[in-house]
Formats: sequence, structure tokens, C-alpha cells
Amino acid sequence: MKELTREAAYELLREYNKESFHIKHALVVEGVMKYFAEKLGYDNEKEFWGVVGLLHDLDFEIYPEEHCIKCQEIMREKEIDEKIIRAISSHGYGLTVDIKPEHEMEKVLYATDELTGLIGAAALMRPSKSVQDMELSSVKKKYKNEKFAAGCSRKVIEDGAQMLGWDLDKLISETILAMRVDEEKINVFMENID
Repeated sequence: MKELTREAAYELLREYNKESFHIKHALVVEGVMKYFAEKLGYDNEKEFWGVVGLLHDLDFEIYPEEHCIKCQEIMREKEIDEKIIRAISSHGYGLTVDIKPEHEMEKVLYATDELTGLIGAAALMRPSKSVQDMELSSVKKKYKNEKFAAGCSRKVIEDGAQMLGWDLDKLISETILAMRVDEEKINVFMENID
């Protein structure tokens, strides 16, 4: 089994993901995971958390019905470390797999994956189209409207917050802050993507 560099992880992501929406989401979740690694005292695992975030939806674009299942097969074929495979697969808990998030990192991924989508959608509705001026109250207003970003499961977000032992406001506020860190860098990168 081999560790995965960030560069190798990105190449693997691109092998299975062509749509800019999915690539941007992967980059956003990568940044969010690195932010939380630092925030929660896992500085020495920051790159690992980032790789898990980058690859968390590896199989979703091509195999949406087998999400978190097919990625295990793909990564095992490439002899990727089982820790990465388990961490990524656990965010499909209760949906497509029965691998329960146990490590704090797995719980963060589970809690923030859907939430980053909802916050990103809310940001696009703002004049700035940015999370830089996004406030908790704006997200909560959108969050309560079940038709807004309907594909982002509120139940998964709430279950994730509960797994972490956080209230929803803390999870949303911290995720907004996490998304601010790399927003500009990701936007510039996405302008130049092939």
C-alpha cells in the first residue's frame, strides 16, 4: 500500500472527473479539510486530510449509483493506502455504505461535504458571488428553505454536526471560514483549467 501525494491524488481525480463543477467541489472540500485539520490540532496530518477531501467524490461523476463503493475498487487497484479508502468511503455512511465515520477527520468530511455545496450555492446568489462576505444568518435562511440546493441533504449535515458534538451554527460558521481561505486561489485555478 502506498501513501498518495497531493499531485498523484489530483491526477487520479482528473482521470475520473471531467466536469468543472465536480473538480471545483473537490478542491473546495480539500481546502475545508486542511482548514479543519489545522483548527482541530491535526497539523501533522493536514496533507492527508486534504487528499481525502480532494478524492472524496472520486467515483461520483461516473458512478453516482455506486458512490463510495466504486472508489474502493478503483483505489485498491491502484494500491492506495486503506486509511485513505476507509476515510473517503465513510462519507457515504447510511447512503451507500455501512462504514461509519469514526475518526474526527471522517466526521468532518461527513459533516462538511454536503454543507460546502449548500454554502457555495448560497454564495452564488449574492452580488459578490463569494463566501468572503457570507454570514451565518444568510446561510441559515437558505438552509431552512428545503427547495434551495435541494440536493444537499440537511439530514446528513445535521447528523454530521451531531457526530462531531457541534451545534449546527458552529458547523456552518466554521465551514464558511474554511471556505474563505482558498476561495480566490480555487477561482483562479478554475479559470485556467483545461
